Amino acid sequence: MSELTRAEIEEFWDSWLDINREAERRGEWGIMADWYAEDATYGWMYTPDEHFMAVGRDQIRDWAIGLEMAGLEGWHYDYQATVIDEKTGMVVGFWKQKSGITDDATGREFEILGIGGSWFGVERQPGGDLKIGWQRDWFDLGSTAHTFLAIAASGKAPQGLLDRMSLNGMEQPGHYRLDDLPSTVWPPPVERGDFVTQESAR
Repeated sequence: MSELTRAEIEEFWDSWLDINREAERRGEWGIMADWYAEDATYGWMYTPDEHFMAVGRDQIRDWAIGLEMAGLEGWHYDYQATVIDEKTGMVVGFWKQKSGITDDATGREFEILGIGGSWFGVERQPGGDLKIGWQRDWFDLGSTAHTFLAIAASGKAPQGLLDRMSLNGMEQPGHYRLDDLPSTVWPPPVERGDFVTQESAR
């Protein structure tokens, strides 16, 4: 596959931001699935031994941006900053998670205060189009739990969010123990050491 230019990645990234905003408007995250390669992987960590991983576009549509978004209707993930590396075809986007629910005590939206973001590998497909080949997210789980509980205590939590909070994570599709993950915590190209940038001191 030919190398990617920065202009191509920027154009693809702009289209990604556009579909994110459209998904938020519709409350329908599944429309973002077409931005992923058919064999893409998408994962994140809840705890050191509870991880989420979707393998393939269908699982990403059904699980990562389907079941995992249940109860978060009305939430928005506003990208604050983006870092693009055209040499490796990687993009890092930093986002804030805001609930769309007003905290009467402050007059502001309930939001998750920790830093969250997504790390993407952008790949050219055989037909020439760019797609997301892998995505790994991170977020502040402690801050997430605090915000969910604060919304529940406010009496403003929608039933979907309360239902989500009552679930046993490991019983949900795509949740794995570390040793059982179908793809690696670090994205495979990085896990292999394809992009080592610093020699070990030892």
